[in-house]
Amino acid sequence: MKVLSVLFAMGVTALLSGCATGGSTDAPTVDPAAQAVTTYRIGVDDQLQVTVWQNPDLSVSVPVRPDGKITVPLIGDVMAGGKTPEEVAAAIKEKLASYVRDPQVAVILTELRSHEYLSRVRVTGAVRQPVSIPYRQGMTVLDAVLAAGGTTEFAAPDRTELFREGRNGVTTPYAVRLDKVLQKGDLDTNYPVQPGDVVTVPMRSF
Repeated sequence: MKVLSVLFAMGVTALLSGCATGGSTDAPTVDPAAQAVTTYRIGVDDQLQVTVWQNPDLSVSVPVRPDGKITVPLIGDVMAGGKTPEEVAAAIKEKLASYVRDPQVAVILTELRSHEYLSRVRVTGAVRQPVSIPYRQGMTVLDAVLAAGGTTEFAAPDRTELFREGRNGVTTPYAVRLDKVLQKGDLDTNYPVQPGDVVTVPMRSF
């Protein structure tokens, strides 16, 4: 996958003007900002482009090693696994500040190479064909449900939930109003999915 084809990279250019503050909810309710749902966390084998403005010698394209770290010229190892590109850029900026005056750092995810198992999205419950599908950049809950053939006549689509494991190992459910997405074109809860997500469509009560 070429860099030009993946500068899709979720708009994750991490100019160090601010780090993402992602969070998680405590209950299976919709997060209005959906911040925790839209934040991608870097995995082992992902390819990163680190750019230091006006310092090409410090810019590098590197894979994330099995220990979760990348190596950056001048400052050495930086932890990247489990972090957002913005968080990695912030760490690099902090270390470079000892050598470079006010460094401006960008980190871009150029290739998604995380382990195949972790890079899948699963759809279960009252869908026509429960599936485990490869993650693709830009994929949403609706894309995943359609890949599963859509919901069955026994589904309760407005009780659909998106389950995501956080960096602390705790799985958080997010409410998806799938009926509104499918029938009314209301995309407020048509969240972008991430590798490892599970979308569950429950059956309605009789």
